[in-house]
Amino acid sequence: MARPDLAASVEAVLGDRGNANRVFEILELLAAEEEEDALCAARTCRRLFAALLRRGELMVGSLPAEEDVPSGICSAEDKYKIWMRHRYNDCVECLSELLGHDSFQVKESSLCTLMKFVEVEAECPLVAQQWQGGVFPRHLLKVVVNGLLPIHEDASLLISRFQEYMEYDDVRYFVMKAVTESIGQVMQKTKERPLPFYQQNVFSLISPINMPNKERDMVKFMVKQDNQKEWKVSKLQAHKQAFERMWLTFLKHQLPSGLYKKVLVILHDSILPHMNEPTLMIDFLTVAYGVGGAISLLALNGLFILIHQHNLEYPDFYKKLYSLLDPSIYHVKYRARFFHLADLFLSSSHLPAYLVAAFIKRLSRLALTAPPEALLMVIPFICNLFRRHPACKVLMHRPNGPQDLSEDPYIMEQEEPSESRALESSLWEIQSLQNHYHPDVAQAAAILNQSLSEIEDDISGLLELSASELFDKEIKKTSANVPLEFEQVRGLFGKKNDIFAEHFALD
Repeated sequence: MARPDLAASVEAVLGDRGNANRVFEILELLAAEEEEDALCAARTCRRLFAALLRRGELMVGSLPAEEDVPSGICSAEDKYKIWMRHRYNDCVECLSELLGHDSFQVKESSLCTLMKFVEVEAECPLVAQQWQGGVFPRHLLKVVVNGLLPIHEDASLLISRFQEYMEYDDVRYFVMKAVTESIGQVMQKTKERPLPFYQQNVFSLISPINMPNKERDMVKFMVKQDNQKEWKVSKLQAHKQAFERMWLTFLKHQLPSGLYKKVLVILHDSILPHMNEPTLMIDFLTVAYGVGGAISLLALNGLFILIHQHNLEYPDFYKKLYSLLDPSIYHVKYRARFFHLADLFLSSSHLPAYLVAAFIKRLSRLALTAPPEALLMVIPFICNLFRRHPACKVLMHRPNGPQDLSEDPYIMEQEEPSESRALESSLWEIQSLQNHYHPDVAQAAAILNQSLSEIEDDISGLLELSASELFDKEIKKTSANVPLEFEQVRGLFGKKNDIFAEHFALD
C-alpha cells in the first residue's frame, strides 16, 4: 500500500467513525514483511492512535473481551471505544514484535512509537485513576522493556537508543521495576542457567543508569503531577530501593565470566553509592574475592568500600590478598587498580612486621621476571612500605644474609604469611635488579643502598606506566656527540696488503 493511501486512511478514521474499519488497512501493513512498509505503518500508527488517545476515543478502565460485549446494554459510543481500544492493543502487540525485526530502522521506529504511546497514555490514562494526579502506563512500559531484553540476540544498539528516555525520573523508576520482574521470570524459566545474551542485554540497560544524588535533582518527569511531592516516584528513597532490588536480583544469578568482570569494574562507583544498604553486597563480593585471578583483583574495590566505610570484617583478608600476588600481577590490565588498593590496605602502621615483610619479599621475588614499566612502579612501592614499617628494614641491612635463591630461607610457596620466614631473609632480589639491562630500573634499585628519606614517594604517576611510554621516552632522549678514533678498514679482512684485496673490493 502506498503512503498516500495510509494518509487517507488516517484522515478517514479520524474524520468519521463510520470509516473505523479502515484501521485494519494500517494494521495489516504493520505486519508486512517489507521494511519500508513496516516503517511507514509504524509512523502512521503513531499519528493515528496518539490522536485517538488525546480525543478520548479509547475505552478507559477494565477492557472486556470483544465477544463478551453485551449488545443491549452498551451504547454505540461505548461499543466504538471498546472496539477501538482492542485495535490499539493489536497495534501495541505488533509493535512489540517488531522490536525483534531484522532491520534496526524498523526496531527504532517501533521503539519510538511505543514510547510515544507511553507519553500520551501518561497524559490520558487508559486505567481508572486510583489517586488524584495521574497514572503511569506501567504495563505498556513493561512491554517495551521485555522487547529490549531478548534472550537469544544482542540488543545493545537498540538499548543505547532507548537511553534518552531514561533521563525521565519516572521512566527510570518503572524501568528498574520492570527489569527486576523480567529477570525473575526469565531466569526461573531457564532453571537458573546462564543466558549470555539476555544477561548482557540487562547489563547494557541498567549499567548506564544515572541515579540522582539528591531529591531536589529529580525534576524531569514524563507524567506531570499537581501534587508531585506526594508521589512515591518523586522520592529518592523509593528510587534507591528499586535500584538496589534490581541489582541484587541481577547478581544473585550465575553470570558469564566476562560479564562478572564488567560488573565488578563499575560496582564501587556506580552501584554501591546508590544503594540504601551497600552491605547487602557482602556475599557477592566475598564470593568474587575468593574466585581468584582477575575477578579477585576487581572485587578489591568493592571490598575496600565495605571495609572502610561500612565496617565489614573479612577473616583472613590479608592472607587472601597475599595469595593474589603471582607472576601475572605485573602484566594484567588491572595492575594499576590493584597496586593502588594494595597501597591503601598496607598503609596502616598497626600491621604486624611479619605480614608486611611477606608482602615485600613476594613482590621482590616476582620482580625478577617483571617488565621494566612494572619495576619502576614496584620499587618505590616497596620503599614506601619500609618507610611505614621501619621494623622491616632488617631486610635491607643484613650484610651476612642470603645472597641468592639457594640460601634464601623465605618460603615462596607458603600460603600463610606468618610462616613464610620473610623476616629472616634479605632483599637480594632488588640488589640483583641493580644490574638490570634498563638503566632506569638499575638506578631505581640502587636507592636501597642509601638511607631512605622519611617522605614517601608518590607512585600515582607510575601506576599506569606502560612499555610504549618508556619506549617513547627513550627515543626522545638526545645524546651528545662523542668523538671516536678509529682506523679505516683496508681490505676485506682489515689487513694491509691482504691477498683478498686483489680480488675483492668493498665499494
